Amino acid sequence: MEDFKNNTAGNHENPPSGDAENLNESANMTDQSELPEELTDAVEKTRAELAEQKEKYLRLYAEFDNYKKRSARERVELMQTAGREVIVSLLEVLDDCDRAEKQLLESGEKDAVQEGVILVFNKLRSVLYAKGVKPMDCKGKEFNPDEHDAVSQVPVADKDLKGKVIEEILKGYYLNDKIIRFAKVVVGL
Repeated sequence: MEDFKNNTAGNHENPPSGDAENLNESANMTDQSELPEELTDAVEKTRAELAEQKEKYLRLYAEFDNYKKRSARERVELMQTAGREVIVSLLEVLDDCDRAEKQLLESGEKDAVQEGVILVFNKLRSVLYAKGVKPMDCKGKEFNPDEHDAVSQVPVADKDLKGKVIEEILKGYYLNDKIIRFAKVVVGL
């Protein structure tokens, strides 16, 4: 044991160290041409492995970051469209309300029952609109197959109406700017 201490104590030029910094410093200080070929090959191999591991780490980190962003985006979309099925089924009720309101207004009679029914219809509309439902405005606009479903085409005398929506048979709706029901329309020919 004392021989080991004496050997290491007397050797101040190259103290033994397991420190990576000291290895890097000593590798940088010595010219690679002074190193044996086996050691040079080992250093190059180690550098290549380190570069490969760094690349793998960066790719894995980027992949995980993309996963986090995608998960957050999907969570937001899910929250926005959580009640989509219920809302879509309520659209038929809203259509019936629109038809009933039209009939009530065309009858010309004004009484408390009629006003109460119209008030309930308006409340249903306002609740759905507050949840992100928006009706499409189609009449007089250019036919768009991404939003409209053409039920029929009718000849028109006015050239400006060709290719435009003449009549809206069934109203289309958006839910948070995504189409949940296409509008059924009649297009000018």
